[in-house]
Amino acid sequence: MGSIWELDFYSRPILDENNKKIWEVLVCESPLDTRTKTDSLFRYAQYCPSTQVNSGWLRTALQQAIEQAGEPPLKIRFFRRQMNNMITKACQEVGIPAQASRRTLMLNQWLQQRSEQVYPQEPGYEEATNASVRLESPLPQRLPDALEGQQWIFVTLTGADFAEMHEWEIAFGESFPMELANLSPESRIPGVLILSPRALPLAGWMSGLELAWLRLDTTKGTRLVLETGATESWILANIKNPQPIAEAKAFEEAKQKANGVHFIGVQSDRQAESFAGFWLLQEVNLP
Repeated sequence: MGSIWELDFYSRPILDENNKKIWEVLVCESPLDTRTKTDSLFRYAQYCPSTQVNSGWLRTALQQAIEQAGEPPLKIRFFRRQMNNMITKACQEVGIPAQASRRTLMLNQWLQQRSEQVYPQEPGYEEATNASVRLESPLPQRLPDALEGQQWIFVTLTGADFAEMHEWEIAFGESFPMELANLSPESRIPGVLILSPRALPLAGWMSGLELAWLRLDTTKGTRLVLETGATESWILANIKNPQPIAEAKAFEEAKQKANGVHFIGVQSDRQAESFAGFWLLQEVNLP
């Protein structure tokens, strides 16, 4: 299996001699399972003058990153929607699919580390917010009728349980090491298990969505919403009875205590010994 990269190309809180913000490209490898050692993952960083911000410069930077890595990734994830055209064009020119995604956990952590330890040390640093433009997100969509789960239940595992995830029989899925979320083996990780006779097609459909995280939405009743891609979201379940509502609230509280980490699994029934799909997820605040 090849690698997946995460990419950010945006201005930084550093001014050049002309008082213009310096840009930077960051590329890092996604951790794809719980055994991954994050310090062994590929990383590439390069500053870009504001006068050279274009897809051609980014294409050249990507080519240099590929040369350093020794091989290209299967695809590149990016979370900044306002950079969609430039990033997509540069990736196409080096023959790598680009995917808008909020599943950029390694990149988020690296950006935070650089904001605290690297940028303040640079000449021209200005202490100010450098948030990306917030864009409106569409309303959650209904799941396709043929893919709705027959039943769903809230479950809990511990951080230690995921140490053997690589040995589980999973058709579709992805995970990351607990160290990335700063969680211990004793941490309680909440999750949702979807049971459906159409478990495999449901998991296959979900695998193409760039799963980001699950959240409890109480703006219109009580419902579980699955966030995917850069902006998309799907209504996983409408919850109406008191007991499931209480369990959903407990799930959300446990997720916050676990630094946003949670999971979603898909099985044919409770007796199944394999998973049609299993994803370890983390809700994060994107810059």
